[in-house]
Amino acid sequence: MGFVFGGAFVAAALVLSTIVFPFWNLIREDVFEDVVILNNDQGTCYVETKDMIPKKIQNCELQAGDKTTIKFGRGLAWATVVQT
Repeated sequence: MGFVFGGAFVAAALVLSTIVFPFWNLIREDVFEDVVILNNDQGTCYVETKDMIPKKIQNCELQAGDKTTIKFGRGLAWATVVQT
């Protein structure tokens, strides 16, 4: 009887985990975009992207007006410089 209950519990957990909280939502698609640095505030740069979510770039040595390519996860507010 314990095995049946345990098996049913595991099956229910698997179904709920794939329907309610799909694993692939944890893995965001990387987006690459050419942008212009809007501001550099003591090593933190800010840019505007096509998804209308301002991005923050830590440890940034670029200056306002510099053009670069950044990489960010879809829907996230931080990015990294991949090419200057």
